[in-house]
Amino acid sequence: MLKVQQRQVTFTPPAEAAYLIGDFTDWKQRPLAISGPVTLEFPPGAYVEYAFLDIHKKPLADPANANVPAHPWHAYDRFIMLPENPFSQPPRPHKFRGQVFEHAFPSRVFEKSRMCYVYEPAESPTATLFVQDGAAFYHKLQFQLVAEALLERKIISPVRLVMLEPDEREKEYWLNERYEHFLLQEVLPWINGQYGETARKGLWGASLGGLTAAWLAWKNPQLFTLVGCQSGCFTAQPGGCNAYSEPEWFTAQFAATPRQPLRFYMQTGQIEWLLAPNRRFAAVLADKTYPHLYSELPSGHTWATWEQGLAQGLAYLLNQ
Repeated sequence: MLKVQQRQVTFTPPAEAAYLIGDFTDWKQRPLAISGPVTLEFPPGAYVEYAFLDIHKKPLADPANANVPAHPWHAYDRFIMLPENPFSQPPRPHKFRGQVFEHAFPSRVFEKSRMCYVYEPAESPTATLFVQDGAAFYHKLQFQLVAEALLERKIISPVRLVMLEPDEREKEYWLNERYEHFLLQEVLPWINGQYGETARKGLWGASLGGLTAAWLAWKNPQLFTLVGCQSGCFTAQPGGCNAYSEPEWFTAQFAATPRQPLRFYMQTGQIEWLLAPNRRFAAVLADKTYPHLYSELPSGHTWATWEQGLAQGLAYLLNQ
């Protein structure tokens, strides 16, 4: 049973529950021990995903809440939406005029094929965005439909989306130079050859994918000038393995280097462990006078948060 009062939510656990987890506990790091109803306060209009754990820390769905997220991390996730939540339905085109091509892209660098989904607008694209975690952005968030809707409404110029799916996600996105070689030496020439080169190129990603987008643009500003970074995992360093507690290595490196011709869109949730690191990176962008748009939503480290940023991010990056 849930009780919602403006910014406060009272969670009443089922009898077998011993812990409460969710966006507010970072899911894995800080389960909240409970023995009865517990009341938590959230930002105004919050969207919150959560679940319970039993005494053995086995996940339990809330039997009193039938609200399943549209794009859940787990089958047991449930969500609450507080009054005056700012979420809106992503824009959709009246008619889809572009095309999406699916490729099993062979990689010599990784010695495995990778799935790649290429959205090609009906009009010649003026920019190409290379999107990390491509399968989720294609199938779950339908990034291509958002781009098509904005193009139809003349909000953006035509953009190509190259949505790349990793094989070993954490290993490849953890500031991995092999992934850089894969993108620069294999994917980029192949896309240029198959679809044609565009004047502008950029990178997009969420969480570790967001860090990867920012890191690769910083290293290769002559190639990538547009960066979409959602809940960037700035708590990661080369050779590390703990995204929750490592130093903000990249932020320090970025702050210590001269300003480059990069344009950033940044978005994060106010109910996630990466809020402060994203704020600190955005502050560096401001200090160094980078053109950027930084946005926060009253939500967590979820696809629901990132879905809300797609239209805003495309509109900002492509309207120059």
